Amino acid sequence: MDWIDAATAADRLGVKPATLYAYVSRGVLKRRHDGRRSMFDAAEIEQLARRGRPRGQPPELVIESSITGLGLDRPYYRGHDALTLARTHTFESVAELLWTDSPSTWPADQRDLPGWVVRPDQDATRPEGSDSRALSQRELLGGAASSRREEADWDGGVISRREVSSLEGRALSRGEEADRAGEAFSRGVEADPAGRVVRLGESHGDTAGRVVARGGAAELGGWAGEVGALGAAVAAQRGLPVELLPLDRLQVIVTVLGASDSLRHQLDPVSVAATGRRLISGLVDALPLVGAEDATGTVAERLWPRLTAREPTPALVDALRAAMVLLADHELAASTLAARVAASAKADPYAVVLTGLGVLGGPLHGGASYGAERMLAEVTDPGLAPRVIGERVRRGERIPGFGHSVYKNGDARGAALLDLVESAAPGHDRLAAARAVLSETRRRRLPEHNIDMSLATLAAVAGMVSGAGEAVFAIARTAGWLAHAMEEYSKGTLLRLRASYTGPPPTPPTQPPP
Repeated sequence: MDWIDAATAADRLGVKPATLYAYVSRGVLKRRHDGRRSMFDAAEIEQLARRGRPRGQPPELVIESSITGLGLDRPYYRGHDALTLARTHTFESVAELLWTDSPSTWPADQRDLPGWVVRPDQDATRPEGSDSRALSQRELLGGAASSRREEADWDGGVISRREVSSLEGRALSRGEEADRAGEAFSRGVEADPAGRVVRLGESHGDTAGRVVARGGAAELGGWAGEVGALGAAVAAQRGLPVELLPLDRLQVIVTVLGASDSLRHQLDPVSVAATGRRLISGLVDALPLVGAEDATGTVAERLWPRLTAREPTPALVDALRAAMVLLADHELAASTLAARVAASAKADPYAVVLTGLGVLGGPLHGGASYGAERMLAEVTDPGLAPRVIGERVRRGERIPGFGHSVYKNGDARGAALLDLVESAAPGHDRLAAARAVLSETRRRRLPEHNIDMSLATLAAVAGMVSGAGEAVFAIARTAGWLAHAMEEYSKGTLLRLRASYTGPPPTPPTQPPP
């Protein structure tokens, strides 16, 4: 059997590559994977070329996109394996990757950083002939690696977590920040990139390394909400019912943030990326605080106390970060298609995200994690798993968190996330319940679990509020929606689907009397 690549197959059929993959999704063609390449049976392609365009099926909308490709069991973000990114990158850096494919705008894989040798799941050490002090794989920008509880300055020295390092390597206490010259300032003031002193609560500088105050904390790289808009979004939350699910709160937050942003109609890529940083930060920071103390740092670290009152552990926060990376985009999922249609009409980024949020909550999409949360809550003891699953099967209900419309042989994202949760909390009773559910579904030969089930397990193990999985999904997928919006903004054409009309024939117009 001869196999040809996608470009050759598309050329032989006289179609675009996107149409070729549409044939695959409709079952017209089969393919196999050779690394990252899709390969097609040359004889099958030749037979289809002679037969002509497939008929007898409704037309399928095909949108060309360079953002995410779907492999056999996982997505690839601009050609990068999402599972690898989940092990090595922050959510923020993956969002930057989705928004632009320029390597200069997002951190490289730590294993590729110059001057360091890193092996998967091992420590990083400097090359032979230099300081060989070993540090864990958790990396900091600038080429140094550090453990979760430590930070490394630019010379490789280790300082405690309660300290912050300036660009020159000077260690300062947690209550201080440093400008580029390493000068220390008190917590009540901030320094812009030029070293000027700016009062807390003011924003300054551009997105390249600026420092922005947020409630007494500084966020680097522009990942912070605008102070006034954030205050309005927080105030809007106070009038909402206490029992409201986080996903519903996020829709209110987006509306308020959008109404407060005078730059929302700037649709060039740089402006949309800046809006994305403010918007995602606002979605996190405007949620009501559930934990006893607020948090600073990465988006995942700041999201934790908004979803659970449990004390954070490095491993579980890392699992939350990985979940956000794995959920950041998934090609033309239902919510993303809706978001692209909105963007094609030149709706602003906030309206695009609102459109995505409106679709994501459906039980066949992001809402599946909420269904899986509720199902898992019924398994108060692992021995109850057969009854809980059996009752749903008897009622003819869909088992939430199992099966996938694309990954017929299993969702690798779900397996990867579940492994992280198991490593973070071995022996946890909620993890045991989840494993019992998986065992029962396999005994019944039901489809494998997907990332929604793993997300529900993470939420249960971390003691998160009801509906937390949906919120994690929505905040993470905002990065993908905005990436797709950028593509539509650049096209300047309206996405217009056509219906295949099946109603009664139209009545001819009445002829006026002579």
